[in-house]
Amino acid sequence: MKSEREVKNGGVEEDREAKRKRVVERSNAYDVEVAEENEHKDKNRIDDDDGDDADDASKGRGKHSRHVEVRRDCPYLDTVNRQVLDFDFERFCSVSLSNLNVYACLVCGKYFQGRSQKSHAYTHSLEAGHHVYINLLTEKVYCLPDSYEINDPSLDDIRHVLNPRFSRAQVEELDRNKQWSRALDGSDYLPGMVGLNNIQKTEFVNVTIQSLMRITPLRNFFLIPENYQHCKSPLVHRFGELTRKIWHARNFKGQVSPHEFLQAVMKASKKRFRIGQQSDPVEFMSWLLNTLHMDLRTSKDASSIIHQCFQGELEVVREYQGNENKEISRMPFLMLGLDLPPPPLFKDVMEKNIIPQVALFDLLKKFDGETVTEVVRPRLARMRYRVTKSPPYLMFHMVRFKKNNFFKEKNPTLVNFPVKDMELRDYIPSLPTASEGEKACTKYNLIANIVHDGKPEDGFFRVFVQRKSQELWYEMQDLHVAETLPQMVELSEAYMQIYELQEE
Repeated sequence: MKSEREVKNGGVEEDREAKRKRVVERSNAYDVEVAEENEHKDKNRIDDDDGDDADDASKGRGKHSRHVEVRRDCPYLDTVNRQVLDFDFERFCSVSLSNLNVYACLVCGKYFQGRSQKSHAYTHSLEAGHHVYINLLTEKVYCLPDSYEINDPSLDDIRHVLNPRFSRAQVEELDRNKQWSRALDGSDYLPGMVGLNNIQKTEFVNVTIQSLMRITPLRNFFLIPENYQHCKSPLVHRFGELTRKIWHARNFKGQVSPHEFLQAVMKASKKRFRIGQQSDPVEFMSWLLNTLHMDLRTSKDASSIIHQCFQGELEVVREYQGNENKEISRMPFLMLGLDLPPPPLFKDVMEKNIIPQVALFDLLKKFDGETVTEVVRPRLARMRYRVTKSPPYLMFHMVRFKKNNFFKEKNPTLVNFPVKDMELRDYIPSLPTASEGEKACTKYNLIANIVHDGKPEDGFFRVFVQRKSQELWYEMQDLHVAETLPQMVELSEAYMQIYELQEE
């Protein structure tokens, strides 16, 4: 017989064992909850094209990663609808709004995330019966829910639209190409002369982009992604993608939407330039060129394709009132501002305002090194400017708008300018002459002319650009693209112009 003490000790041991079991059960239950939570996080964590396979392998803890079958015969290829495909907009999942591991449904055009069994693309394939998807990053095409890769050459045209490619030989032939392209809807378009969507009051971006597409070295640089693959700036890569889409000859439609580029502009400019708010093309052009230069240069003192195209040099002489000493300095420039004469204050006998005209020759006297310009800020001074180095591409900005405390005024003065064979030395005699044995060409041809129509607050911008292959002029305003006469270019209220140096 056991004593009373032994019975009590035995009961205590049983209680301890029961408590130990309950603690172990609770810890196991907690581990299961943590595992389920981690599994849920892993499901939302996205990686590359094979990210779903990697997730399956990590969840399996030692299981072999599944093998993706590659097939050429897919019964659902006839369901691909190229009419609804649009790769111009931001690549976000339409359900989770994530931009990682995104697939495009080639049947309805919507974007979905992932392709595992619990992903949004897999669910869409079961609910809608859409089975063909392309990874927007790797360009691989899959059939869901069977989850095999489709390797069919008939899908190459979709890959080219998703990510346009140019060889260096094709880039060199662009300015000699006279062939039109045809969109899926049967409309014809010229590569490089396509319209740009006006998202909302973004015509100032459209005219700037259309003008920069005429700069041959700049365009050729951004058509080859290897030239700026070292750069980490999203703005540089979005600008390169937009350049390739504009000049691509196999687009599904005859226009391009700069939505992704505008998002990069809003982020880089800290919403100084944004969708829904009209801005000045001159301010945007200046900001864009300087930002691209800062992002492209490999060191602090390094040059870039921007400075190689647009940078010139000015000699500035300052004379302060009451001080006989002169301050002489040299400064680089990307754009020259031309001051328009003030418009007349009174009306003529017909009770209409007289629209004055001025020659570009008179405006460029400001940079001959002799004409005096009075400046009030930061101090009252007399300035003389002289162009000491002219760039390959010369940009002029006509100062048409002035703001005061009450409203914004526009100067309607028309500028008479040459379209071809502008001898800059006739306008600025102080340009340095070439040394012996060298030929210095200072003749320029107009290639882009941005104009402003309407009132200062409610007006709009359009641009005239030249097609080099046939030396034809086109008028472009958002989606409107039409051939025009060179004489019409001269009759507009020029706001910003780009001249190209003639080849020797």
